[in-house]
Amino acid sequence: RRGENDAAHDGVQGQGGRPLRPAALRPVSPPYRQEWQQMDIEYTFWQMVHLCTSPKVVYQHTKYHKQTKNQWARDDPAFIVILILFLVFATSAYCAAFGESAPHAALTIISVVFVHFLFAGLVLATLCWFLTNSYLREEPNSHVVEQRVEWLYAFDVHCNSFFPAFVILYVLQYFLSPLLIAHGFLPALLSNLLFMVAISYYHYLNFLGYDVLPFLDRTTFFLYPIGLVIILSPLMILIGFNPTRYFLSLYFR
Repeated sequence: RRGENDAAHDGVQGQGGRPLRPAALRPVSPPYRQEWQQMDIEYTFWQMVHLCTSPKVVYQHTKYHKQTKNQWARDDPAFIVILILFLVFATSAYCAAFGESAPHAALTIISVVFVHFLFAGLVLATLCWFLTNSYLREEPNSHVVEQRVEWLYAFDVHCNSFFPAFVILYVLQYFLSPLLIAHGFLPALLSNLLFMVAISYYHYLNFLGYDVLPFLDRTTFFLYPIGLVIILSPLMILIGFNPTRYFLSLYFR
């Protein structure tokens, strides 16, 4: 009887004589830890490649995600994590090329990640989220459940649109920078063309991201900034404005 009481008090014995704890008392991995462990790196790289080559395919998969997970936004943080790592590596390369000190390089990296990408992304995503839900939704009839754009999906659209712009303005521009920062008409021409393509493609992907939502109307609104860019670019070339020299001068002496 005393042995039974001791066993009941100490718990069931496992292998090696260690007591097994009830499931309720076992440590549970926090949700964020499970998300990090389940990041789909291969699918993330597939998305990044196709955002630069066949972006419509990416948003076709967004439809499948909605059908299977019942949400438009990603449930995997891998895309944002990898994009931030790319930003850190690219900015570090610029700092090394322009011979900046370690403190200045750290400040530049923080500025690029938290201001250029995250803060600007939060502002743009919030603006698009507000505009789509307030002005671009179709009027639902009485037999259809009202749908709204998820804020996280708006941020996903920004991240998708940002990646090809990152490839052009951070990676390609880095390798072309010896030519682009020179004085003269040709460097200004090439720099403006580079920025025109990057900004136009950003807004085109923005359009695709919202056009795929079946409950939105008049999504061509997101293409209007491309017209403004096409109008302003020749003017910038004519006055000799070089955006590469301008933006690099903000960070590097």
